[in-house]
Amino acid sequence: MSTRVNHHKATPALAKALSDLSMAVSQTSIDPALKHLIDIRVSQLNGCTFCLDMHAKEAKIAGERELRLYHLTAWRESPLFSAREKAALAFTEALTQIGPHGVSDVLYRSVAEHYSEIEISELNFAIVAINAWNRLGITSRMEPGALDGAYGLNKANLE
Repeated sequence: MSTRVNHHKATPALAKALSDLSMAVSQTSIDPALKHLIDIRVSQLNGCTFCLDMHAKEAKIAGERELRLYHLTAWRESPLFSAREKAALAFTEALTQIGPHGVSDVLYRSVAEHYSEIEISELNFAIVAINAWNRLGITSRMEPGALDGAYGLNKANLE
């Protein structure tokens, strides 16, 4: 297998800009627990194993219950997620797997029942950011767990 691009080395200014966006998103009003769920769900949908691995470990370290992580692929049917979380997850999926008609008015109204205009914008940026990271991770094929030591993810005790 040939070596894949390292985006941080090849285009450091662009990688920093995306990192800056992610840092800005982490400073918004989005509940950190919900942010972890968004990052994990997007990474599941996109098949980015590096990001899925990293964000599942971050969620566990932050105190997310493992059962909710196991239920995330079936969030619609699971009683473990609130109506507010389910609205955000539906929005997450719609923006990750954009259909021919985008985000429907019905879905947008459902999200707007639970989130203010500012919160919807913040959710949108969070979803955009993790989708961007997924695409970089998929291209580079970074090995899951490769940066656990650098990011302090070993303490998740997930192997």
